Amino acid sequence: MVPLSWYIVLSAGLFFIGFFTFLTRRNVLMMFLSVEIMFNSINIALIAMSHYMQDIHGQMIAFFVIANAAAGVAVGLALIIAVFRNKPSLNLEDFNLLKG
Repeated sequence: MVPLSWYIVLSAGLFFIGFFTFLTRRNVLMMFLSVEIMFNSINIALIAMSHYMQDIHGQMIAFFVIANAAAGVAVGLALIIAVFRNKPSLNLEDFNLLKG
């Protein structure tokens, strides 16, 4: 049986990888991917704690996190496609559409 601490260390490692990637990359798709990695690390921690405490609530919350992440990615990718049609670049520094 795998101890709970290993799951927590894995979750923290994935979260910091996603956080570091989000801060260092300027490509919008890579930023979305890093946010998804952070969501998945939270799900790992929730499910591991739920299993350790013999309670189903953590798994239910993880299900809602997955559903929320899927909805956010659908809206985010729709926005990226709409902006990409006007300016064919995915570099975040090229998005200056809100400047007056």
